[in-house]
Amino acid sequence: MRQLSPAGQRIIDDIARRYGYSTDAVLSMLQSVINGNGRMAQFNHPEFAGSGQWMSGGMTMVSDMFNNQLKASIDRLCAELAQLVAAQPDLLVSGSFQSQSQGGQQQGSQAGGQDHGPRHQTSAGGASLFVAPAPGAGADWWGPGLARPDSTGAQNGVRYAYFAQARRLAIDVNGRVTVYDTLDHRIGGFSQQQSHGGSLGFTSQHGLIDVARLPVVTVDGAAPAAPAAPAAPVAPAAPASAPQPASAGNAAGMEIFAMIDKLAELRSRNILTEAEFDAKKAELLARL
Repeated sequence: MRQLSPAGQRIIDDIARRYGYSTDAVLSMLQSVINGNGRMAQFNHPEFAGSGQWMSGGMTMVSDMFNNQLKASIDRLCAELAQLVAAQPDLLVSGSFQSQSQGGQQQGSQAGGQDHGPRHQTSAGGASLFVAPAPGAGADWWGPGLARPDSTGAQNGVRYAYFAQARRLAIDVNGRVTVYDTLDHRIGGFSQQQSHGGSLGFTSQHGLIDVARLPVVTVDGAAPAAPAAPAAPVAPAAPASAPQPASAGNAAGMEIFAMIDKLAELRSRNILTEAEFDAKKAELLARL
């Protein structure tokens, strides 16, 4: 959720005080009402007995289905928050809005019992609930570069916006916004599983769409990182060359030099004279 302005914080604190809820619970419901475009809310908070659903002018459902007092309180709280956000510029989107019922159970929002707070006419007095976005930053959750969506929807922490002309589908899952290229799909059907954080389903003229196969345009406003190039295959190391056997000529040469060394040893022991050594050495060297 965007940061509340000081005036917005005072308004939320006042609502929380009058209804007997915590500020955190009211902020959670405010976000649910905004996600539901001011006409519905899919909420989940301990102070509201867990998960439930509110629809403007329709039913209010809570997990504690026989707690009529709680249902009446939530109905009035959501109606007041919806009136509050409707007065905020560019907070709600135009176009069709898809809502999903929860379990098909019809629960009335009008019931006996005492409410947490009276029905109250809320007015922000021209003050903005939220701190203005930074220059150049759009207030729409799907990011800049897209106009008004043709269809929007939200439930259980997941919301979407479909832009038919731009061929774009934006999906926000717990604050992570991914924008897809819808290619030639003309999306006309939307559904969502009822489990908390349930997956979205979309259909077009081609049938059910596998969102995972759609090209990703941006993730949180940035182009997706290019997949890492596959590593170049490493050439196997050449086997070490086996030592080459000495040729016959090399062996003979080594033998001659060994014989000359022996003659030199005999000369040093005065067994051979210098002349005999020189003559024998010359004869051996002539064989090379």
